[in-house]
Amino acid sequence: MIISKKTLFRIAFFAIPLFFVSMAKAQTDQVEGLWYNDVKSGKILITRESDGKFYGKVVWLKEPLKNGKPKVDELNADPKLRSRPRLGLQVLSGFIKDGDTKYTDGTIYDPLNGKTYSCNMTFKGKTLAIRGFIGISLFGRTTTWSRAE
Repeated sequence: MIISKKTLFRIAFFAIPLFFVSMAKAQTDQVEGLWYNDVKSGKILITRESDGKFYGKVVWLKEPLKNGKPKVDELNADPKLRSRPRLGLQVLSGFIKDGDTKYTDGTIYDPLNGKTYSCNMTFKGKTLAIRGFIGISLFGRTTTWSRAE
């Protein structure tokens, strides 16, 4: 069977983009995607940004409104930031992958008290152990997030 140049071109035209799309998906890290917080009141989308670090932002809230208006970051220490919406708020910042399952040197922002903590994450299959702390991780608290798909 002889394949014409036109047919070969058509195959390449469709196959090459599919190859690159599949390669991009293959390079997705295990922590990337949607995660429920520990009490399932919000979903956080974790992505790897162009700097190679991992970040997470709130993309869904179980109760997005307060008094009929979108919830805002009212407890932030910076008065200028208190009017920013909680939906879309970046809560995880600057994580570096450290081995197969550890992500270190990041921070987590807690909109329920307006404070930012040093943070490490450990991937455990369908869960993610999030350890926020001040100073050293010995003095901190761990919560478990679950995969949301």
